[in-house]
Amino acid sequence: MNNTPIKKEIVDNNLENCEIKDMNQASIRDIVRVVNMIEKDSGEKFVRMEMGVPGLKASEIGRQAEKDAIDNGVVADYPMLEGIQPLKEEGSRFIKNFMNVDLAPQGIIPTVGSMQGGYAAFMTAAACDPKKDTILFIDPGFPVQKTQLEIMGVKYASFDIYNFRGEKLRAKLEELHKAGNIAAIVYSNPNNPAWICLNDEELQIIGEISNKYDTIILEDLAYFAMDFRSDLGKPGEAPYQPTVAKYTDNYILMISSSKVFSYAGQRIGLLCISDKLYSRRFENLKTRFGGGEFGYTIVFRIIYTLSSGTSHSAQYALAAMLKEANDGKFDFISDVKEYGERAGIMKKMFTDNGFEIVYNKDVDKDLADGFYFTIAYPEMSGAELNKELLYYGVSAINLAETGSEREGLRACVSQISRDQFPALKERLEAFRADHK
Repeated sequence: MNNTPIKKEIVDNNLENCEIKDMNQASIRDIVRVVNMIEKDSGEKFVRMEMGVPGLKASEIGRQAEKDAIDNGVVADYPMLEGIQPLKEEGSRFIKNFMNVDLAPQGIIPTVGSMQGGYAAFMTAAACDPKKDTILFIDPGFPVQKTQLEIMGVKYASFDIYNFRGEKLRAKLEELHKAGNIAAIVYSNPNNPAWICLNDEELQIIGEISNKYDTIILEDLAYFAMDFRSDLGKPGEAPYQPTVAKYTDNYILMISSSKVFSYAGQRIGLLCISDKLYSRRFENLKTRFGGGEFGYTIVFRIIYTLSSGTSHSAQYALAAMLKEANDGKFDFISDVKEYGERAGIMKKMFTDNGFEIVYNKDVDKDLADGFYFTIAYPEMSGAELNKELLYYGVSAINLAETGSEREGLRACVSQISRDQFPALKERLEAFRADHK
């Protein structure tokens, strides 16, 4: 290992400077920080797979609409907490066109990215019933959501879904609901980090559990319609983005503009609350927040006190992108298919060099190629592999960070341009030569 692209002492010194003694404990931002430092000290550019940031240009439709809104003076005005009406209406249309779900504009709430939407939803769901004080994660998942709950002081539980696909999911959820303390279930679909895509059978099971135990479902759609095995991007035409909303009225959808529209920098997403849940009253919400209605509490108590609304001009950008998609003039899926193509190429590079794909099946189907994939190397723990790859100029995050029970790493394809593929291939070949 003497001829690695990055000198061992540079990696080790920077890990020590960042106080990273155990890679199992290193967060995404910890890895970002230490890799930035290693790049600076070594002069070598990393193949960076640690952070899920968009790698494509933001939509011109959104950019132009936001410029026009700024020129029209909206930046001088506070936005309404519940959002501008065009965005609420186009959001409602978007959910109908691409999910085949009816949801009134009232329940379409702009948030400062899905991060804020999730925070507000967690806080509200955890306060509805004093007996239900725990949020359940279907893992692996987005680690920062657990951090949010830790900051709030809200309890959470989790399980790795890999061994509970299909009908097995029902028994696991039943087992976890018996104590009567589950306030909400959270999952992403497609999944970050494994790129698992829950199917209709599994979503129906989750919906039936929701109905039976009165559990709120938080469906994180950060990678909306990005299961590229089906064409989910035709408005008003099947197939549609799968959703639990087909099977329960007890749901909240979180739709992000960051990945599917590459509009991450403006921090805008949609919190979409079912009509029934929006208007439902909870006595404990009135006691805790002063407003008994679920939707009112989220908008006029929690979002109000968190940020007093969402960027005014960015709301016009998102409204314009949704409108063009709804009208069939903006094929947003064709743009992001690039991620799936990159993933297919990169996965083969890894497997050609002795790596294994950790999460490789959707029940009985091969996993889709998408924004993320998962890798492991024989006889190495995830923490060992994560550190070892740093010497070869390759960065990722440990699956342990995501709630996974399996050893390995999450690899994100978005920051890697195709002109970096030769460097990745060369570094993986060097890694394999040193680890036979």
